[in-house]
Amino acid sequence: MTARVITVLTGLALLLAGLAACSPGSPSSSSGTTTLTVATVNNSQMVQMEQLTQQVFEKQYPNIKVNFVTLPENDLRTKVTQDVATNAGKFDIATIGSYETPIWAHNGWIQDLQPYLDKMSAADKSSYNYSDLLKPVMSSLSYQGHPYALPFYGESSFLMYNKQIFAQHHLSMPLHPTWSQITQLAQQLNDPAHGITGILLRGQAGWGMNLAPLDTMINTFGGSWFNQQWQPQLNTPAVQQAVTLYATLLQKYGEPGASTSGWQECLNLITQGKGAMFYDATSFGGVLETPSQSTIAGHVGYAYAPTAVTPNGSHWLWAWSLGLVNSSRNKDAAFQFITWATSPQYLQLAGKTFGWANVPPGTRTSIYQNPQYQAAAPFAQVTLDSINTATPDTPTLNPVPYHGVQYVGIPQFESAGQQISELMSAVVAEKLTVVQALQQSDQILASQVNASNASGY
Repeated sequence: MTARVITVLTGLALLLAGLAACSPGSPSSSSGTTTLTVATVNNSQMVQMEQLTQQVFEKQYPNIKVNFVTLPENDLRTKVTQDVATNAGKFDIATIGSYETPIWAHNGWIQDLQPYLDKMSAADKSSYNYSDLLKPVMSSLSYQGHPYALPFYGESSFLMYNKQIFAQHHLSMPLHPTWSQITQLAQQLNDPAHGITGILLRGQAGWGMNLAPLDTMINTFGGSWFNQQWQPQLNTPAVQQAVTLYATLLQKYGEPGASTSGWQECLNLITQGKGAMFYDATSFGGVLETPSQSTIAGHVGYAYAPTAVTPNGSHWLWAWSLGLVNSSRNKDAAFQFITWATSPQYLQLAGKTFGWANVPPGTRTSIYQNPQYQAAAPFAQVTLDSINTATPDTPTLNPVPYHGVQYVGIPQFESAGQQISELMSAVVAEKLTVVQALQQSDQILASQVNASNASGY
């Protein structure tokens, strides 16, 4: 989500006092100023974090100044990877996801946070409440049992739908739909003559773009990327079935220009009332329920991710998180900021400042027990259930040697996944057949991945 939220920070003085009183840690006593550089992604929650850092954190910790380098997702990955891999030291804190965290930990690029957590005072530990963090999210951010990043927000995937359009067609959405049911609904709801798209799905190439929803479809149809011997398995009947359905949905009932549409384009269409259904990230619920950003706020339904032959891997697990870069020369100050931005008190501050629907979701059990959040976030329960039932360790019907739902948790996936995502986009654009694309995909995997270079992650 990239829309900037312009908000008047009313009553901020009270919030400042409250957050200062209960936030973990205390300001540095050094007379010098420490400057932290944070590399982050340009979505709305991160924009809000930057605003609150200036308004709250830098006042609470006057000896720490925080500079943000905000980049589109693909650019962020490239620039930060180059920096940490070469030990350049430009960044103190990196915004990284569930895919990167264990790999970067394995490579020694980010710090093990357990020693920093252990050093916190009893009061700070109580205030931060590490045990409140959602266990599936923290598992995805750990390596060899130790946390290497702390989550700023987490997400799974679910189905969002426009209740008004459904009512006009006298249709209802099952709470646990199948992909067969979704296909029938998309056909009935698609109305291009009136500017209504039956179903919105990412079609734009990118391992973190179109492969995110597509991989969950491959999983639930029983497909996989590799067998237990690390032999490519994309050109198989189950994967062919999933990719064929994905392409058919977009070609027949999807958004215009589907092969180049990312989540932002899809989100724009659903919030403008131009889409009947949208299968994507649970973290978009806050935008859909905010009237200043959505014309359908209050008229959105939320269903669990569609399934086919297995629930395994049918919905993804992701967390945008803050990692402490190994080459940072300001590690203690950086950890101070990381724990501030991922604390329970930050969620309270964000809720009171930007509205409860816009609280960074998917990180802490306590926010889902907050009556104000429950009232503002009709998507909350489905989100929590989806995160807690995601299966990154058993992502499909049969055993596989890798972990990850919408990605394969090996370093080679970043390159191979990108190439394969471009083939999938070409299928949607009808430039390749499904079989042609999957044959080429298996060739890409065979040339880059084998048991010797993929094991151990």
